[in-house]
Amino acid sequence: MYQIKFGTDGWREIIADNYTVSNVAKLAKATAEWILGNSDNHTCCVGYDCRFGGKMFAETTAYVLADHGIKVYLSNQFCSTPMISMANTALNTFCGVIITASHNPPSYNGYKLKASYGGPVVPSEIDKVEALIDYQYNPESNTLKKHIDEGRIVYHDFEAIYMSEIEKKFDTQKLKAYETHFAYDAMYGAGQNVIKKLLPNSSQLHCDFNPGFNGVAPEPILKNLVPFSEMIKANPNLYCGLATDGDADRIGFFDSSGQFIDSHHLILLLMLYLNKHKQLDGKIVKSFSVSNKVEKLAQHLGLTTITTKIGFKYICELMINDDVLIGAEESGGIAVKGHIPERDGIWMGLLILEYMAVENKSIEALIQEVYSIVGEFAVERYDLHISEAQKQAIIKACKGNEYKSFGPYNIERTEDLDGFKFHLGNEEWVMIRPSGTEPVLRVYAESSSRAKAIEILDACQSSILK
Repeated sequence: MYQIKFGTDGWREIIADNYTVSNVAKLAKATAEWILGNSDNHTCCVGYDCRFGGKMFAETTAYVLADHGIKVYLSNQFCSTPMISMANTALNTFCGVIITASHNPPSYNGYKLKASYGGPVVPSEIDKVEALIDYQYNPESNTLKKHIDEGRIVYHDFEAIYMSEIEKKFDTQKLKAYETHFAYDAMYGAGQNVIKKLLPNSSQLHCDFNPGFNGVAPEPILKNLVPFSEMIKANPNLYCGLATDGDADRIGFFDSSGQFIDSHHLILLLMLYLNKHKQLDGKIVKSFSVSNKVEKLAQHLGLTTITTKIGFKYICELMINDDVLIGAEESGGIAVKGHIPERDGIWMGLLILEYMAVENKSIEALIQEVYSIVGEFAVERYDLHISEAQKQAIIKACKGNEYKSFGPYNIERTEDLDGFKFHLGNEEWVMIRPSGTEPVLRVYAESSSRAKAIEILDACQSSILK
């Protein structure tokens, strides 16, 4: 029998295969029982992004929750994951559900749980929800209209809450001064309306409703953003470009020449901006696959660094219990002090734009300031689509310390916090880890340049796929 299991960030499956109305209903019932067993605050926000069937799956979640005594605030339109997290804090609900598969291909949908503090539910609580799933359950009928009529389900505008918070927290006049020099690619995702409203005269791409994402997975990495890069290259008036994923919690960024700026560089820029200009401090929390240059800059700024397993839920747990300035992942998920403990692609993009405006400098110049402290570097990643048998054989070899070198690169030491990071000396490393949300083996490498990082990846790939 199929069992619902949460990965690094929510439950995700292929629509009409294991992702069905029936399975969503089962998970919604478990969510309701978890709420009832943990709090007297029997409330929940429910939203959905732009994926196929999102509204239907959200409505299923809403009426099942209401069937079990939960008051539901249901989004009146598609919304982003950060909007759901922010709505939790604004409406004082016990938790939130967002129907999304984030950056996964269009055939997927998913179910994320958000807590009252405005971030992911911690892993120990997710385990409790999974344990409550009744696989025999099927709702007798669709009771959505009944619950709406009786006030147990109330429509709400989560996007309006989010827009109001932007107006409070940002120097919007400085942002608007850069409006015509700014480009945005929503990747057909749920962040599209924010930039339309905030910076209507910016250059916008894929800011319309397309549940199939034009066949491209809405993950803001370079290979998926070539048309956006070309648009920036063709317009000399543009200073930078922001891209966000399907549920707008991940960031991609480009400089004025259309060159991709990865999350490692963005993390360092945000560290400098928040500490230098906003006089904020706190611990830097990074996932295992993030550049070691973060530790180098943190040391320069007098800040402490903590490394976690991969999955923002681990970062969030520290952010809600400790004094954290930035929590960040390699995959483009970044959260900062003064905001909710949640990844937010649009928020981070606006912070970078505000940094440019405050300093009156290009993104390229700001990156050179980072390099002057930590040195030039590049982190690259290969996603290897290999058989499960191959993947398990490689992981077994890693666990058995069978790899002593990758081509000319000798392994000096290994860390296995989450996956396997092989340190090669000269501030270089390569890391092997199976994805927690996709049938993929990820291989990462850091070196002083992109070319050198690619050389390390190629050497590693040749060694492990013999």
